[in-house]
Amino acid sequence: MSTQPKAGAVLFAKDVARLAAFYAQVLAVVPKHAHAEKVVIEAEDFLLVIHAIPPAAAATLEISAPPVLRENVPVKLFLPVRSLAQARLSTQQLGGGMKPADAEWSGPDFRACDGLDPEGNVVQFREVAREPALAS
Repeated sequence: MSTQPKAGAVLFAKDVARLAAFYAQVLAVVPKHAHAEKVVIEAEDFLLVIHAIPPAAAATLEISAPPVLRENVPVKLFLPVRSLAQARLSTQQLGGGMKPADAEWSGPDFRACDGLDPEGNVVQFREVAREPALAS
């Protein structure tokens, strides 16, 4: 029996364990594989690989607490969550954060809100819309 490969992304991290724990807990999944330099987080429809930044590059990267948002990057992840409200609480407890509820917006079948992980990477979280958005 053949299975289709899942879509996914690789996110490079200075602190692999911390970033992997953040995404696994916010997404409510258990990592599929975990090693010091790489953690694979598998959800129903995608894979997220948290991979260590090479040591020389990691030594030049400063991560502040709270993290400073890094918006000027060529890629922004968007990831499904069961609840934006729960994700907002989880991200704050795990060293990241999300914009307030009044910054949420609706797509055709989802509600979304931007946030950031503990290393400052911008990420958008999306929940399935309870009611379809009205066409304008």
